[in-house]
Amino acid sequence: LPMYVAGFTQWAMWKQFNPDGTLVYGNFLETVTEILPMYWMRAIGGSLYVIGILVLAYNIVATIKYGSKVTDDLAEAPALTKVSKRRVLGEAWHTWLERRPVQLTILATVAILIGGIVQIVPTIMVKSNIPTITSVQPYTPLELEGRDIYIREGCVSCHSQMIRPFRDEVERYGEYSKAGEYVYDHPFLWGSKRTGPDLHRIGKKYSDNWHLNHMYDPQSTSSGSIMPAYQWLIRNELDKSLTEAKMNAMVKLGVPYSEDDIANAQQSMTDQGTQIEQNLYSDPDFAKTYEEDKADGGDEFIEMRNREIVALIAYLQRLGTDIKVDESNLEVSNQN
Repeated sequence: LPMYVAGFTQWAMWKQFNPDGTLVYGNFLETVTEILPMYWMRAIGGSLYVIGILVLAYNIVATIKYGSKVTDDLAEAPALTKVSKRRVLGEAWHTWLERRPVQLTILATVAILIGGIVQIVPTIMVKSNIPTITSVQPYTPLELEGRDIYIREGCVSCHSQMIRPFRDEVERYGEYSKAGEYVYDHPFLWGSKRTGPDLHRIGKKYSDNWHLNHMYDPQSTSSGSIMPAYQWLIRNELDKSLTEAKMNAMVKLGVPYSEDDIANAQQSMTDQGTQIEQNLYSDPDFAKTYEEDKADGGDEFIEMRNREIVALIAYLQRLGTDIKVDESNLEVSNQN
């Protein structure tokens, strides 16, 4: 019940507009803090459920330990009578079939196979049933690694990547999602709930430093956030040993990576990681702390370009950007 109340409350808050057409609750966190009491109620209800399970387990053990044996009572049942010819006169074919489990099972299996073939064969015959968007390109090797980190850390459990074509969602997040944008997503990460906001248009919305700080301390960038910190991503070295194998797997699923793309994956990750590292240096606090850690780290120091957080930043900065209009190019074309 608390989650139903929370769901309807948050839904109603998402849909509210001011007279001037702006969202009443433009900050997603405003809708989250409003339903926090429902989370506590759910936690209390869940605790009672767990306590009930423990009581049940104790009751079963106590019953086995102290209960008395029950004697078996013999039971009898009359033999089945043979179906007379008179009974089957005028009988429909389905009634006849219901009395024959083997024939019923065979015919049911045939029906299921026919239905499955009708649905599966067309998807095998066509190359793709997803509308193609020319500007949508495969993820870079570093973005692909970042996507795996996104999945590993369970981000999809709290964030969706599917902006529905509703006025409030377009106003809040940006252009609604198109089917063709997911053509290279294996698996797709649409998500099923929004404990946090949708991320399909998060790319280039914030700086690389914002993402770094958000993962280190979500409260520092989003006051009131209930998201946990992911500080280990900032410390851990990115495992690049399987990148080529992952790209080959994507090729088998239809992602058009060329042999050169796979052969140059390591260099590509280094170049993109270096660019993100340089972007992070725009924050004086980061530059100071990073240089101090570098001086103290010695031979065991891991360059920022080789850490997991950089791969995740690369992936997040890519989300939803393939169909965005380059405003600088648009301005030039308008002048011409």
